[in-house]
Amino acid sequence: MISDATSPDNLTPSERILAAAHDLFYRDGIRATGVDRVIAESGVAKKTFYRYYPAKNDLIVAFLEFRHREWMTWFEDALDRHGANVEALVPALAEWFGTDVYRGCAFINAVVEVGPIMPEAVEISRRHKLDMTTSIRRLLPASSKTAAADSRALAMAVDGAIIGAQFEESPEMTLRSFARVVRAIGLSER
Repeated sequence: MISDATSPDNLTPSERILAAAHDLFYRDGIRATGVDRVIAESGVAKKTFYRYYPAKNDLIVAFLEFRHREWMTWFEDALDRHGANVEALVPALAEWFGTDVYRGCAFINAVVEVGPIMPEAVEISRRHKLDMTTSIRRLLPASSKTAAADSRALAMAVDGAIIGAQFEESPEMTLRSFARVVRAIGLSER
């Protein structure tokens, strides 16, 4: 999620490697992307790559940490742009689903791909989902007695919408269903 305005010429070798890995891992999958492909895409020498990332697992961890920071920044900004209330979840997700690069949740994908052999990927993904839930919690009234349960339910609905948008004929169908859940929880908070 490095901005298109960021020229690869302005990035350090480590940042170029991470940017290439981010795009390839998210688009094509972690297991399907070999180190040689990341090296070629980043334009660094093999020796340079291994200086920064001695093993592919090190790069996977860096990718997930980077993706977490970038996605959470985007998510918080999108929620604020769309009203900073539970209803903001729907247009925020619509914004993401409508991008050309949408390939689902990098963290769900990572757990499915490498979770059984890489517990650190599961831990980063778990933390990401907890942080997302915390961001959702702040959208609910501070006085709510059910805010903790409601924010967890909404986070699960977000994950369901993310998965649904990947295989539905139209993300709009998924978003309409998701909006029903958001409205139901939002109404229960009033």
